[in-house]
Amino acid sequence: MTAVIGHNNGPTLEGGRSWRTYTWRKARADLLPQLPLEVVRLRVKRAKALGLPYKTYAGIRASTGHDLVGFLFSSNALGVYRVGQQAPVLVTDKLSDLKACLRIGLVHQLIDLSGISVLDRIADAPHPHLSWSDTRDHVKAIIHATGKPADRFVLVGETMFERDWAEAAQTAGYLSGARYFNHP
Repeated sequence: MTAVIGHNNGPTLEGGRSWRTYTWRKARADLLPQLPLEVVRLRVKRAKALGLPYKTYAGIRASTGHDLVGFLFSSNALGVYRVGQQAPVLVTDKLSDLKACLRIGLVHQLIDLSGISVLDRIADAPHPHLSWSDTRDHVKAIIHATGKPADRFVLVGETMFERDWAEAAQTAGYLSGARYFNHP
């Protein structure tokens, strides 16, 4: 039988629902890697060191094929919204607990993150009026200074603009600050 346009050469639809369900589940299971238990344990430990739930870490790792080396945190995600404001203790505690990763703060104009001593580096956030390509170049330049590729970083932000930074720079992903820091 020759495949027609739109046919994926999967199992035929004949044979009943239970047979189709079984064949599709088996095909899906065959796609997923069977990791040795020790590898899973190491990845669970790495997720914990990065302050991520294992499921989130595994999803990012599966989509990029690489381990994470760092985070870009917007000042919004860090809970610093105005001049003179300090980051919440919950945020600074979580940042200080991170192990074997870079922590880069992206500062919106006029905000001061110098009080967050656990950040490895502080850089200017992209200006909101930059074009997509200028935003990409700005964020990639910050990442390039680390000597690491962009797809090894996750951007943690709070706004749609910040989500766009992650997409433009082709980072490993984007997480909301509320989700990452587990606060409302």
